[in-house]
This record gives sequence, C-alpha cells and structure tokens, in this order.
Amino acid sequence: MKQPADIILVDDDDDLRHALRQGLELEDLSVIDFKAPADALSILGGNFDGAVISDIRMPQMDGMAFMAKILEIDPAIPVILVTGHGDITLAVEAMREGAYDFIPKPFRVADIGAVTRRALERRRLVLENRALRSELDAGTDMAERFVGRSASITALRDEVALVAETDADVVIVGETGAGKEVIARALHDYSQRSDAQFVALNCAALPPDIFESELFGHEAGAFTGAQKQRIGKLEHADGGTVFLDEIESMPLDLQAKLLRAIEDRTIERLGSNRQIPLDVRFVAATKSDLGEESQAGRFRADLYYRLNVVTLAIPPLRQRPEDIPLLFVHLARQARARYRRDLPEFTPALEADLLAHDWPGNVRELRNNADRWVLGLWNGFSRRADNSVEDLQGPLPDRMAAFEKAIIEAEIRKAGGRLRDVYETLGISRKGLYEKMRKHGITAEDAR
Repeated sequence: MKQPADIILVDDDDDLRHALRQGLELEDLSVIDFKAPADALSILGGNFDGAVISDIRMPQMDGMAFMAKILEIDPAIPVILVTGHGDITLAVEAMREGAYDFIPKPFRVADIGAVTRRALERRRLVLENRALRSELDAGTDMAERFVGRSASITALRDEVALVAETDADVVIVGETGAGKEVIARALHDYSQRSDAQFVALNCAALPPDIFESELFGHEAGAFTGAQKQRIGKLEHADGGTVFLDEIESMPLDLQAKLLRAIEDRTIERLGSNRQIPLDVRFVAATKSDLGEESQAGRFRADLYYRLNVVTLAIPPLRQRPEDIPLLFVHLARQARARYRRDLPEFTPALEADLLAHDWPGNVRELRNNADRWVLGLWNGFSRRADNSVEDLQGPLPDRMAAFEKAIIEAEIRKAGGRLRDVYETLGISRKGLYEKMRKHGITAEDAR
C-alpha cells in the first residue's frame, strides 16, 4: 500500500478539519483528511509510516473506538487524540489505552506540528527496527556472517560463496578490525575441507626465533630445548585450511620457505630431511598493499604472486554506512545473549551517533560499542572541528549543538547529499535545515 501522507487527520467538524490541515501543511507536513473514521481505516495498514490525528467527540465512532481499531492493525501506529473538553480522566484513559499523545483544545498548530514530528520519527524508527530484525531473522548463515545490505557487502558474500567451492589460495585485504578472519573461516566452512582443521596463525604475534618451528614443526634434538618431536601448524592443518593473518609481518627468510611449501605442497620438519606431503589451502590476510610492499622489497614478489590467485577486499564501515545500524543491532543481539541483558531502545540519537562516527576500528570497534550499549555504558560520540571524535562533554548548550550537528551530518551522508530527504526525515522545513547548516558551518559536500 502506497503511503498516502505523513498524517491522517479525522474530524467531523469540516471547518476545524480544513483549518488544521492547512496549518499542518504550512508546517511542511503532508496531510490527508477524513470526516468519518471508517473511511480513514480503509487506507490504514501495518506498513503505514505516518501518524493519525483524531478528534475524540465524533458521531458513529468516537476517537477512543477509532484508536482501538487502529491499534488492532498495528499497536505502534502513533495516534494523537484531540478534544475540546479538557477531560483529564479521559486523557489518562487514552494514554493508558495506547495513545501517543493527548492534546486539548484550544491549541497552536505549531505545537501539534511539533508533537506530530516526534510521532513520525518514532514511527520511522519502529519500522526501521522491524526491517532490521526481519533481515537478521531471515538471513542465511552466510548473511549472518557478513551482515549488511550495501552493494559492496552483497557482492563480497557472493564472491566468498563462489571462491569457497574452489581450492584456490586467497589473499584477503582489509583494514584493522574489518573481519578478515571471518572471511577466512567462511572460505573454510563452505569448502569441501570443512571437516578438517582450520588453523590460524598470526604472523605478527610470533617471535622470529620460534616462527619456523611453529610453521613447520621439528624433530627431537633439532635445537636446544627440542626434547621431543613437534608437529607444525602446516602439518596439523593437512586436509584443511591455513590462515596466515598479517602475513606482511612474516620475516623474509621464512617467506622463501613458505613459498617452497606452497609451490611443492611439501614440508620438512626442522632437523629432518624427510619430505612430508601437504594438502592444505592457504588463505593470507593483510592490511597492507602486498604489491607495494613487494616493490619496496619488504615482501617477496614471488610469494605475493603465488598466493594472490584470488583477492577478496573487505570494504571499511565508513564506505557502507547503510550497513552500520543493521550490523550494530546484530552485534547487540549477540551481546545480549552473552551478558543476559535486555536490549535498550534503539533511538534516533543512537543512530545519528553511529552514522556520524568514522569507525577506524571497523567491525571490531562497532562490536565493542554494541557491548557497551547493551551493558548500559554507551556515552555517544560528537565531532570536533578537526573531524575527530570525542565523548559528549562540556556545558549542556555545547553538547546539544554538537549533537545536533552530528545528526544533520549523519542524515546528509545517509541521503547522499539530497537535502530534501534530510529535512523531510528530520521533520523540519527546508529553511530550517539551511539555517541550522549555516549555524554549524555544514556544507553538503563536507558532510558527505
């Protein structure tokens, strides 16, 4: 069902209904009005993303009965009730029965416009949260591993599924915290090697003097302290997958030995001359450009070309902002299970904070913040003039200004610079948005 308007207005008083409609339209809100509640119900559905304003005192069906029928369709549709009687008891009953707000006559159009904008924002958030939950609940295992709906993450899921079916060696390129090991495990789990070992080795974490022994193993007596035979990581992974994380950190002399193992698919333990057949798939991960590293002499070019049968590049979070809320909710649900806590309310302020941040730590940083949110330790972010991020601190006016600026910048990025989408989403006039942008020194290009 196509969205009819921001507001469905119902009042049996023709003069008042027409006057209120004109006033709300001057507030940049789109309105469709009805004299009879039954006519309004005919266009309402669960996907209605607006709000309903209704008089209470009406013949045939009063506002309370009308609201009850609306909430049967969807209990989260905001219903704002208007009455000229100023009945406090009725107001309390209406709120208890599910009304979003209760406005007595006489009222200013600007006041009811402000209430309506808050109701529209709440409705937008409810529908967005439902969409997020629906996508998460309906996702496949692959979608659960690589959460997102952006074109880049969708393409990456397809590439992983395609490459996993092969035995091709792979280089995964991505920034810190982007999820390189998640890709590597998916390549293993979706391959014919899934029943064998997945062996991960962080090349930056091993001291050079034990690196070779870790990789290839050793015989008893091969060196001082080698009291018994030890199976190396490569041999242990026979039949499975070896994940070499931060491979750019591997010493050059070991790179030559690794190259031979990859080419010949055989290894020798330290202290032995026996060739051991090796049936493994190599997946290497790096946050550097191995091509540039090899040209600079910091990485062997022959190893780079031997490993680089397939390259999978992980886009950083800042390049796919549409994925951030979905991924945050997914990580929060995991945190909820770990900490046995209820999920807090996902608010517009939280969404604005998430979208305003650059996420240099990518998914790992997002996961940490999701954990803090679930634990009730969320502090939020605010942008400084130098485009860095800090916790919201200082006097209240400064915090409010910084927060407002962050929200506007986030919405501009989300809308791709289309300012009409921004002021409609924020529930303000075009003039109001331009004034706020001038106040905070925001340009659409800078925000993007």
